[in-house]
Amino acid sequence: MLMEGGSVSVSELAKRLSVTVVTARADLVALEAEGLLVRTHGGAVPSQHPKILERMRAGKAHKSVVAKAAAAMIEDGDTAIISAGTTTALIAKYLLGKRDVHIVTNNTLVLVYARTNPHLRVTLVGGEFRPEEEGVVGPMALAALDQFHVSKAFIGIDGASVKQGFTAHFVESADLVRKMADQADQVIVLTLSDKCGKPGFARILPFDGVDALVTDRDLTEEYEEKLTSAGVRIVKA
Repeated sequence: MLMEGGSVSVSELAKRLSVTVVTARADLVALEAEGLLVRTHGGAVPSQHPKILERMRAGKAHKSVVAKAAAAMIEDGDTAIISAGTTTALIAKYLLGKRDVHIVTNNTLVLVYARTNPHLRVTLVGGEFRPEEEGVVGPMALAALDQFHVSKAFIGIDGASVKQGFTAHFVESADLVRKMADQADQVIVLTLSDKCGKPGFARILPFDGVDALVTDRDLTEEYEEKLTSAGVRIVKA
């Protein structure tokens, strides 16, 4: 409700959820303690940056399907890197039931789902926190990644083009994601198909630098052909 409306009142919560005002207020107190919202007089507002909330709302259903397909690639005992992003963060949501999975990430949204999964171990790399990305970047994050080797890297992108390959909006983000790819045996890109043909500012990897692409069913024939010819396995969720 907070993602949809930007704010919510205690009375509105009580009415929509068919609970008492006392119950609604108590739940807001509990959710604030978990860092999921900020209470205001008579209600609450989101704890995330407005840009993140906007991205979380955009294509929400498609993102969930893509993330669920990516999570299915993770097996019991796996190690994986998950990059910052609203789609990649949802992978952790769909890992319930998996055992002994170790995630290395700069994605602070992953922690929301990690809290409820006792079989998920998370290593959060250090560095500069960017609230508009819900991610950690910078030299410290790059240096921290040198310590890890994982079986799979699940990376998010801001755009893709035939000429530039997979791209990000910021150089720092591109550098970090490229480093994540270097530390993994398999590199898997998660994206909605509408990002193909909309390149970002900084290049991450060429098409042939990844092993698989998980996307929705609206990927164009042009990009499917280009990616397949570059040796990328296409998974349409």
